[in-house]
Amino acid sequence: MNLKQKLRDETGAATAEYAIATMAAVGFAGLLVVIMRSDEVRTILFDLVKSALTFANPNGDAANGQ
Repeated sequence: MNLKQKLRDETGAATAEYAIATMAAVGFAGLLVVIMRSDEVRTILFDLVKSALTFANPNGDAANGQ
């Protein structure tokens, strides 16, 4: 196999692409772990979930006929 053929050979290219994508995912997951350990972020997310699960009648109190 001459030099041109060796340079054009793409054997293992897909494996290298998967390895790069996996390393990017691991880096992103590590960044999320660091962010999630922050008390401010944890409080914001807790409040967001709490407000999403809390029922509020947009028309006022139905029991009083408002």
